[in-house]
Amino acid sequence: MAIKVHGSVTTTATMRVLACLNEKGLDYEIVPIDLSTGDHKREPFLNLNPFGQVPALEDGDLSLFESRAINRYIAYAYAGQRIPLMCENPKKTAIVSVWMEVEAQKYDPPAIKLTWELVINPTLGIPTDDAAVEEYVPQLAKVLDIYEARLAQSKFLGGDTFTLPDLHHLPTIYYLMGTKIKTVFTSRPHVSAWCADILARPAWQKTIEMKNYK
Repeated sequence: MAIKVHGSVTTTATMRVLACLNEKGLDYEIVPIDLSTGDHKREPFLNLNPFGQVPALEDGDLSLFESRAINRYIAYAYAGQRIPLMCENPKKTAIVSVWMEVEAQKYDPPAIKLTWELVINPTLGIPTDDAAVEEYVPQLAKVLDIYEARLAQSKFLGGDTFTLPDLHHLPTIYYLMGTKIKTVFTSRPHVSAWCADILARPAWQKTIEMKNYK
């Protein structure tokens, strides 16, 4: 039975899962969820995620929600497919896990706020809140200062190879690099090189093509 991803290919969380599946070269089916009509807030989607947020994943008799948890499952369940996205060594796994937490708890809060203000809201006809942008850019910059120091020592956040913490950044980096605040990334040499590297990955390019041809 094919893996099914219930979601919208333009949302950051769904894109995160699709990028992981593409990195693994897995076959899957996308079940479109129309957010504009509220499909995610009613049955049958609520059977998959009672919180009414995309995406949800089905793999045989297993149903999951929360994109980062889904990706951790994919990384372990399909560890032998293409590149490893987690590590077997306990110490290396711990380091990767630290940076997964950093992405979710430190980076993503300002990054997703800025993505909403600069990318999503304008497409919905909602004016950008410039005060909010001014508030969240310094917060993101502070996180990226720490990334700059980390990436001066390591090619990727979790170590010398591309793993889940790097992948989890892709949707918001992709969107924000197309906005007026892209210099928050490009003004930091190691962060800039890291962004260019991960954005150029074939699996991510496939994810973007799916978004553009939805």
